[in-house]
Amino acid sequence: MKIPAYLGELIAQFRDLDVRDPASWEAAPRAVLSVCAGLATFAAGWFLLIGDGMDALQRMRAEHETLRESYRVRIRQIANLPALRARKEEVALRVAAAERQLPGRTEMDALLADINHAGLLRGLQFELFKPEVARIASSFAEIPIRIRVTGRFADLAGFSGDLATMSRIVSMRDLAIQHNKSGALAMEADVIAYRLLESGERSAQAEGKQ
Repeated sequence: MKIPAYLGELIAQFRDLDVRDPASWEAAPRAVLSVCAGLATFAAGWFLLIGDGMDALQRMRAEHETLRESYRVRIRQIANLPALRARKEEVALRVAAAERQLPGRTEMDALLADINHAGLLRGLQFELFKPEVARIASSFAEIPIRIRVTGRFADLAGFSGDLATMSRIVSMRDLAIQHNKSGALAMEADVIAYRLLESGERSAQAEGKQ
């Protein structure tokens, strides 16, 4: 088969190429080299672009998953909001009811008299009835009353029950019962009475928290 003259000339340009000196090549080899170099550069740029794009896509997917999880958490919080509000209102009502049971400073003498009277009604003998210095808490004051009473076990137990059911909040701590020298039962305890803080005490508490 006879090769056309122009093809023969092109083929001849590719013979005996000096790869160390592309500048000496004729037009056809230089053109092919330029095209190959351009394709290589384009391919490298394409793969680099694809790699960066995949990294960006992974970051976007991770961010999307984070946003979805945040959305789920918020949905759960919103769903629980009515129950949380109801619980908050219930606690507020209980606190208000408890505060209504707390006397003011001017009512403490009457409360101490009621505690003493409850013991006398049970036939108990008070050997000690000593109110101590008030302890200031966050929103109320505790007044410890050190008592020592003697009597029958049933009366001692009844007196403890009477304190628990008083209209004011009263509790007992460090309770101990033993026989005294005469053989009767003696009970020692700290009766804790509570009262509301006065305005000056509340101000001092607020300043102490700052």
